[in-house]
This record gives sequence, structure tokens and C-alpha cells, in this order.
Amino acid sequence: MKKFNSITVNIILFAGVIIAVLLGLMLGSTSLSMEEIWNVLTGGEASEAAKAIVKSIRLPRVAAGVLAGAGLSVAGVILQTIMDNPLASPNIIGVNSGAGFAVLIILALFPESFALIPAAAFLGALLTTFLILALAHYTRASKMTIVLAGIAVSGFVGAGINTLTLLFPDVVTSYNSFTIGGLSGVLMRDLYLPGLCIIISFILSIMLGRGLNVLSLGDDVAASLGMRVNLVRMLFVVLASILAGCVVSFAGLIGFVGLIVPHVCRKLVGNDARILIPASGMFGAILMVVSDIMGRVMFSPYELPVGIITAFLGGPFFMVLLLKGRRH
Repeated sequence: MKKFNSITVNIILFAGVIIAVLLGLMLGSTSLSMEEIWNVLTGGEASEAAKAIVKSIRLPRVAAGVLAGAGLSVAGVILQTIMDNPLASPNIIGVNSGAGFAVLIILALFPESFALIPAAAFLGALLTTFLILALAHYTRASKMTIVLAGIAVSGFVGAGINTLTLLFPDVVTSYNSFTIGGLSGVLMRDLYLPGLCIIISFILSIMLGRGLNVLSLGDDVAASLGMRVNLVRMLFVVLASILAGCVVSFAGLIGFVGLIVPHVCRKLVGNDARILIPASGMFGAILMVVSDIMGRVMFSPYELPVGIITAFLGGPFFMVLLLKGRRH
């Protein structure tokens, strides 16, 4: 019965992704009909305005939402499992601080080179993660040392960010836009490389789900089953950092998705990572696309970045989860 329920939930979530994508293509400051969307996508008869809106604006934006939601959610599942910490999220491995610092350096030193920002964000996130892993490796790479290394490196990088914002106050506005997180202005060419990395990492996460299940049993049990616990944990941290770093490269720093979605999906499908990961990826994609639609239509013709919407939705929801946890 449990397996049947899990399969049913995943089928429903897949249908939800399709519906969210269609709504994302249809809704906005200018609404388009399903027929217009179909004609644009299939090369049928459609106005030039409809073609421009769908191909240049909404299709890249919806694709970015699906990739960002899936990437952050799966990264959250991995981190919460390997660290046995329900509050773990991509922030804990230095993705946000490292990406932010790298972006700020580009804005300060090369203020006209906005094209370098995605690459800088990804490299900053990855380099910070590897620094944390190096520190954790020399201190046994346990769950606690990874957290402590993350706090130490994030604090140091945060000091660098504050220093640069004081020395280069002109870049604060552009940097704030990056820290809020959003999908506006994303182009398809911005998604090719990070999208491929997210898809590959997503598939690898599902394939390695059994190892994640073993790690969730505890270090002693995993070691007794022949697993090299520290090595496997570090590999999963790298996988999570790639997922989150790729998202940061085109969407900025979007919070709460990687924290909330795994909680919801565990209630729906249980703790088996082989089922939980695809469910979380799809639920995260739905949440991100729907949040972006809300940001587009609620205050049209003005727009709220998706990072603000996810914070508005995620903050109260997480407080409800905490209150329920306390009652139990």
C-alpha cells in the first residue's frame, strides 16, 4: 500500500509540473490562450507578439523555474539526510556566501561585465564548498565538523562581502537584486550548461538513493555495512553543492525551497530517498513556477521577484511545521 501511494503521489506531482508549466506560459502581464501557446510551440500560425513573449520571455523563465525548484529541493533532501538535520539547506555548505562574494567581486572590479555573473556565482559556490570540505576532511568529515566548517567559512566570506559593499557602494543595488533571487531576464542560453548539470546530478541522486538511505541509518550502522562513511558523505555534499551552485548561477539566492520541500514530501512519500528525491524535485519545480506566476500577476504590471514570494510562503509554513513538531 505504501508503494502504491508513493507511485500515485509521484504521478500526481508529475501532472502538477505539466499544469504549472502550462500556466507559466499562459499567465503574465499579457495573458495568452492555450491555442496560442500550442501554435507557438508547434510552429503553427501565431502573432509575432505571442512568439516573442513565449520564446524569449516565458519559456526560458518557466524552464529556469523548473530547474531551480528541482535543484534546490534535491540539494535540501541530500543535506538534511546526510547531516541528520531537518534544518539543513544549501546555505549550510557555503553556497550562498561563496556565490555572493564572487558576484560582488565581479560587480566591483568589472562593473560592466554582467555576463560574467552566472559563471562567477557558480565558481564561488563550488570553491567555497571545496574549502569547507577540505577543512572537514582534516577534522574527520563528521556531520558536526561539516556544519562548523560551513559556519567558519561563511563568516569569513561574509566579512569579505561587507568589506566590498563598504568600499564599492555603487554595486549594492545590483548585488541586492542577486541576493533576493529571481527569474526575470533569464535566457535559454543561460540554462544550457547549468541545466545539464542539474539534470545529471538529479539522475545521479536517484541512482545513489540507496547509499543515502544507508547513511540515514547512522554512521555506525553504515560503517558496519561496509560503507566508507566520510568519503560517501563528502561525495553527497559535492553533489548537493553542484545542484545548488548551478541554480544560484542563473536564479540568484532563493531561500526556503531547499528547506521546506523535503519536509512536505517526506509527509507524502516517506523517507526512502529513491522515491523522496524525484517527489521533492517535482514538488520544488511546482512551487517555484507557481511562485513566479504569483509574482508576475498579483501586482501586474509590477512584478515581485520569486525569491520574495518563496520567503512569504516558506516562512509561515515553516513556523507551522515547528509548532506541529512541538505538539508531538
